[in-house]
Order: sequence, then C-alpha cells, then structure tokens
Amino acid sequence: MIHHPQIKVPATYMRGGTSKGVFFKLTDLPDTAQVPGEARDRLLLRVIGSPDPYQKQIDGMGGATSSTSKTVILSRSESPDHDVDYLFGQVSIDKAFVDWSGNCGNLSAAVGPFAISNGLIDPARIPENGVVEVRIWQANIGKTILSRVPITDGQVQETGDFELDGVTFPAAEVPVAFKDPADGEGAIFPTGQLVDDLEVPADVVAGGVIKVTMINAGIPTVFVNAADLGYTGSELQETINGDPRALEMFESIRAHGALRMGLIKELGEAANRQHTPKVAFVAPPASYTSSSGKVVESSEIDLLVRALSMGKLHHAMMGTAAVAIASAAAIEGTLVNLAAGGGKRNAVTFGHPSGSLRVGAQASLVEGRWVIDQALMSRSARVLMEGWVRVPGDSF
Repeated sequence: MIHHPQIKVPATYMRGGTSKGVFFKLTDLPDTAQVPGEARDRLLLRVIGSPDPYQKQIDGMGGATSSTSKTVILSRSESPDHDVDYLFGQVSIDKAFVDWSGNCGNLSAAVGPFAISNGLIDPARIPENGVVEVRIWQANIGKTILSRVPITDGQVQETGDFELDGVTFPAAEVPVAFKDPADGEGAIFPTGQLVDDLEVPADVVAGGVIKVTMINAGIPTVFVNAADLGYTGSELQETINGDPRALEMFESIRAHGALRMGLIKELGEAANRQHTPKVAFVAPPASYTSSSGKVVESSEIDLLVRALSMGKLHHAMMGTAAVAIASAAAIEGTLVNLAAGGGKRNAVTFGHPSGSLRVGAQASLVEGRWVIDQALMSRSARVLMEGWVRVPGDSF
C-alpha cells in the first residue's frame, strides 16, 4: 500500500455573520486547484470532510451544518472597479459535490477583512484609524458587494459591541451593501408575477397548488405563507428538522419552484443543486421564544420568516436570503410584503429562529420591471484560526 503524505495549504478559518468557513487565497492553492474543475472540488471536499455518510464531517473542517460547510476563494480583482474577486463554494455534507450556484451573504462580511489582512488591498487605501470600503466582485452571480470594514491602529478591527442574533459574542459591525442583487441577468421575478400558483404533488400540499413568491435577489428564493403549510411562522429548528415528512414537503416545493424559475430543466436536477433556490415561509408578526430563550415580541418585528438551507431549517437566517426578504418586502404585493402588513417600505425587521434582523432595500419600477438598486444589512466577522489546513496528497 502506498502512503501519501499530507500537504499543507495556507488557509484561514473565519466566521462571517452566522456562518463560518475556510478561506483561501487563489494563489495559495495547489496549481491544479487554481482553476475550476474536479481537482478543486475534490480538494475542498477533503478540506471540509465530505462526503460523510455519518453527516458529522469529523475528518475535516466542516461543522455538519449548511452554515459551517463552506469554502471561499479570493484573489485580486481583474476589474479596475473592484478590489477582490470572491468565489463561494457550498460543500455538500453527505454527497461528493460542491455547489457553485450562489453566494453566501453571511460570509460576504468576512471577505473585506480577509482581503485587507492578506494583502489583497492596496496598503495606501488603509487608514491608521477609520473605515475601508472594499469593492467585492461576487463571481458566482456576477454582482458587486460593498463592505465597510473598520480599521483601528492600522489593523482590521474585529472586536466591538455589535450584537447579532445567532452569534453568541459581540464583535465589530461590518455594514454590507449588495448592489443590484438580482441573481444573474434575468428578471427579479422569473415568471413576471409577484405571486404565482405553484403546482406540486397533491400529497405534498392539499389540492396540489400553493401560493408562492419566487424572486431572484441575493439568492433565488421561493416564499410561501406559513399558514398554507399548517405552520405559524414561529417554529424553531427541531420542529422542522425532526419531521422527515416536513423536510420532504419543503424539498418538493423547492424542486418544483426551481423548475418554474428556470433554474433547472427537469425536476431530478434539483438534487444536484442543493444551494439554490432557497425556500422560506412567512407570517405576520407574533411573539415567540427564540432558540436562545430570548423572547421576541411582536411589537419588535414586522413579520416572521423561517428559511431552509441545504435541506434543513436554518438556525438563524442566511445573508443572501435576508437580501431576498428585504427585496421582496420592498415591493408591494409579494407574500413577504403582505406578511409585513403591505404598503411601501424600505426596511423590515423580521423574526427568525435565533432572534431578529433588520434589513433594507431600495426598489424601483423601470420600464415595467422591478429593479433592486441595493440591499443593506450589518454583519460582523472574525478570524477564528489561521495557518495551514492539511489534506492527504492523493485526495485531489
């Protein structure tokens, strides 16, 4: 038997928002992994510890949840209008594939700090004390993200008093703006409708038809009314994730939504596109107790939202889905807007399993089509560990 020694790859383990992942500089990757393809995917799978039939990722850096099975590759941007190119890979936990079909909004908050600390930003632009606006090209969806990173004594400031529900400890606030966040070059509403009747199997939803808002903003998302599924919108993870029939129902809605949105050509393709679209259910505001035991009062929020990621209910809210929520809430008549009380609004505070989050978006109607100028939210980021990640030399 041939024993292959492990190789060392420079890497940084970072938290961004309510997610964490392994960050790489493109030029630090082995030569075969510096270009898209099988070698890159195999390397990232081995780094994270996938595919793992036990779904624990014990032999890798992943945390066995969609929020912690993530990778990021960064490089100096080839565009003069951007500082850094940001490529995100969502690693499947139990299957051997990396999904490159969308962005991670939470880890977007960590891109600027990583870029500054790893020499990807011109040192002349970094003040001794102040803020650096990092211009990020999101390569997965071809969009611009602006991140305002605080600097103290010439270094990225990571500690602070900004609190984010879903993250235990406070940190420095990093405002993030997603410019024109519609996914790809298609319409924000792929069908041209704010609300659609989505056909699904009758054993999934009684009658075989359910009202949905399907939107491409931040990340393709299918929104459903919680009441139409028999839920209140205040459910926590265990209620959904401990119910196999519920997970099957949501996956069926997601797959049929993907087909209707034109993201896949046949239903079976949804199984190999786990990252997108997301599916979320919404409801009017109501008081509930979050997963931390904190009581969220109905008077503090505009609506309730619960979203699924990689087949499970998310413990808080994906950053890209928060962009979709903000965008849909800004457009009168969507299910999200109606759950928030209807009317014109530029910002909403929504309740999620871990607490609440305020997001904003600017929407305008241009030649009969809706356009999202930008979506705004605040996150935080912190380096957890840096150095090298080791992988067996025969793994890619």
